[in-house]
Amino acid sequence: MYQIKLLGIIFCVSFLISACDDSPTGPEEEGDRIVEGVNITKLFAEPTSTEISAILLEWEGRDAAAEGIQELLTAPLLLGTAQATLRVVSHTVGGVQHFGVIVAPAGASPASLPVLIYTHGGDSGVNIDETLVFLPFALGGIGDDFVYVVPSFRSESLIFDGNTYQSGGEPSPWDLDVDDALALLNVALETTPEADPTRIGVVGFSRGANVGMLMAVRDPRIDLIVEFFGPTDFLGPYVQELVEEALQGNPRDLPGLDHLNRTFIQPLMSGALTIEDVRPELLRRSPVYFADRLPQLQGHHGTLDVVVDVSQAERLIEVMEQLGRSEPEFEFYLYEGGTHNPLSLPGSIDRSAEFLSRLFAPLIAAQ
Repeated sequence: MYQIKLLGIIFCVSFLISACDDSPTGPEEEGDRIVEGVNITKLFAEPTSTEISAILLEWEGRDAAAEGIQELLTAPLLLGTAQATLRVVSHTVGGVQHFGVIVAPAGASPASLPVLIYTHGGDSGVNIDETLVFLPFALGGIGDDFVYVVPSFRSESLIFDGNTYQSGGEPSPWDLDVDDALALLNVALETTPEADPTRIGVVGFSRGANVGMLMAVRDPRIDLIVEFFGPTDFLGPYVQELVEEALQGNPRDLPGLDHLNRTFIQPLMSGALTIEDVRPELLRRSPVYFADRLPQLQGHHGTLDVVVDVSQAERLIEVMEQLGRSEPEFEFYLYEGGTHNPLSLPGSIDRSAEFLSRLFAPLIAAQ
């Protein structure tokens, strides 16, 4: 009899906990929006605290340690106006081979230079020749004073001086991209004496902007971020619209969307995956739900961006304001008529350089 009562108490407590959590994946209710058999209302419901905690716990268990580090190529380089050394390195992270580039100005003292991680946009890999022309030029007077860390993402190519290095694994836009970038950061700090591990920034564009924000959420070593037109909320109305179009057989041609469609959306529609399977995939790609962990951040977004809708920027601004985050630790610029191109956002490059120059001065204390 005692055991029966105990089981009853456990059942009641479990039921109450579940009810209090207000799980969004329960039975279909009147008024739910259903598209091609998928309950869109449940899929895109506001995440619960339990769901957010589960993602944080999962991230804590991920290992971004780099193993089997190899230096494949070393080359002299003119970085802006200064001589530098470029290294192409290989390592494995999570059992997947990964390639990246580390650049350090010549003659710098140990731990004298801040680290700047560049996380690229799109899903066509990264061209190092183009990157290392653009970045130092854009950053002006401070452009040749960083240790640059440039990851490719898994399954992508890294191109330098006519050579192509192909990272392994299956694509994982916005998710395992973070593991790849953090692993390369670990390689840079381990193998680059000039790098100062207490001064680390990220500048990212589009997909890479999202990756940069998630890197900072997961790794408190990152001091600041400059993000250009990055997605911030995969549970918001814009992504819901994209998913509904994909379910109806009309997916847009956007970077990363083909992967989401093939890997999650279509299997969800066919019944191979459930809403409970797919919601964590959307949540772990959504930095707004972990914004309390973001460091200093500067953002740039155009109002006519047709790749990442400006509502994604507005959502981040809304959440940061709710958290009481404001200048100087959080600043965001919306550019009337701007598109998915930094050259259409007047003044954004100069603002970015000024923000990144904080890495050369004592960091502004959190408000």
